[in-house]
Formats: sequence, structure tokens, C-alpha cells
Amino acid sequence: MTFADQIIQFNLGLHFEGVLPAGIRMMNPFRENPEIVPIMQQFYKKFYDDKQPRQLILGINPGRLGAGATGVPFTDTKRMAEKCGIDIPGFKTHEPSSVFIYDVIDAYGGLKKFYKQFYIGSVCPLGFTALKAGGKEVNYNYYDSAALIKAADKFIIASLRQQLKWNISREVCYLMGTGKNAVFFQALNAREKFFKEVVPLEHPRFVMQYKSKTKEDYIDKYLAAFTAHH
Repeated sequence: MTFADQIIQFNLGLHFEGVLPAGIRMMNPFRENPEIVPIMQQFYKKFYDDKQPRQLILGINPGRLGAGATGVPFTDTKRMAEKCGIDIPGFKTHEPSSVFIYDVIDAYGGLKKFYKQFYIGSVCPLGFTALKAGGKEVNYNYYDSAALIKAADKFIIASLRQQLKWNISREVCYLMGTGKNAVFFQALNAREKFFKEVVPLEHPRFVMQYKSKTKEDYIDKYLAAFTAHH
């Protein structure tokens, strides 16, 4: 099996059996939106159809506009079409985090070079949403409540163990999110010994929302971290 086959099999097999806190919904794009599956398959077959080792970059959990729309973390429909050459008819999503990640990829040397070295996943591979007053669904992170962390813990650990059976380096894991995501994951890593080192980096959404004027500095920071541990 190639790296692509393993990722595709993993994504299609994702299933959460825990009990979620009231008002929180699990978002599984692969089961909810059948049209996402061929897009996700095309993407991984295009960039991961080999047996090369990869370094792992982890986000938090999929959001509605990125992986929730394309099946690929930090890749909205716009980047999927313009950068990856995979067109998604019917709907368009724009996710600021995706803009930042593809800026990093360009600065690193382009898609082929980047995806040959890195695999982007999530601490929790399925996303969550909460209902706001008026019935609007919003993204919710696994760490946004103690009850959800407790509900998702087993699933998070089992999913990571499964992915680490692939050709993924255990030397270092790059973690997007220097706040709660880092606190949770560094404690988890200390307990489970997944990686020798965890390197937290500012989350793309944080950069785009609060630091967009100095975005280049954060791109440089990502590149410096990648080079230091390569």
C-alpha cells in the first residue's frame, strides 16, 4: 500500500463511537458529503502515491470550510482548484488558514516538494460544530470544553496510533496552535511517547486573524522550524 492508500483507507474508516456533550455535533465529511470522497482520493493519489517517509504536521480538528469541504486539512475549494489542480464543481469555500498554509508551501518550494516531505493531519481527525442561538452551526474545537476533551480522548489516541503505523517520522511533530492545542498535545505526548519532540507553531487562523500584517514573519518561522529538524 502507498501512503495515499493508507490515508484514504484511514479517512473512509473514521468513525466516532463516544458520547458527545449536549449541543455538540460530530462532523464527518466523508460520511456526510459523498462528493468529497473522490476529491480527497484524487488529492492523495496525486501527491502521496509512494512509500516515502513523511514528517507529521498536526492541526486541531477539521473545520467546515477546509477539510469539511474538501476532505483535506487546510485546503479549501479555492486552493484545491488553483493550486492542486483539482476542481470542485458546485460550491466554493474560502478559508484564511488555507491561504496561509499554501503561502508556506510556496515559500518552501511548492506542492510536490512540500507534500513529499510532510503530511498534514489533525490532533482530532474529525471536526465538531456547535449550534448558536438562531440555529447557526459554528466550528467547535475538541478542547473547547473539558467534557468534549474527555469524550474525544480515546478516539484521538487510537487515531494517532493508527497513523503512526505508516511511514511517519517519530523524531518530531509540528503542531499548529501554541495555546490550548499545544498544552493538550504536549501532555498527551508525554504520556503516550508518540514523538521525541513536539514543535508548536502559531496556528494559521491566529496568524491570519490577528497578525496578517506580519504574516511573512510567521511563514519564515515555519520554514525555520522545518529546516532545523530536517
